Amino acid sequence: MKYDLNEITTNFSKQIINFLKKIKSDNLSAIIISQLFRSATSIGANYREANNASSKKDFANKCFICKKEAQETKYWIELLAEIKLNNIEELRILWQEAHELTLIFNKICNSARNKN
Repeated sequence: MKYDLNEITTNFSKQIINFLKKIKSDNLSAIIISQLFRSATSIGANYREANNASSKKDFANKCFICKKEAQETKYWIELLAEIKLNNIEELRILWQEAHELTLIFNKICNSARNKN
């Protein structure tokens, strides 16, 4: 089975956006929501940049950024879960997807490192 990482990362961004549109923002959650939006959508944007990298080293660097953004996304989801308790199951699913992206990009980074 072939996976299209462009499609996967774009769909993840869309899932985050659709989730965030549904929840009520308040003073406490607004900052977390903003940070979550930025980190989650950055994964796909950086992967698109990686696909147009100028070198293997540039590709590996962009994929490392994707991994870092996926890790950061998990962090913001965990914090949002603390204040949006009625959305725990949706947040759990989003966290799992961010975790899977972390593992995918970790594998890409390790493979790129081993080739050098």
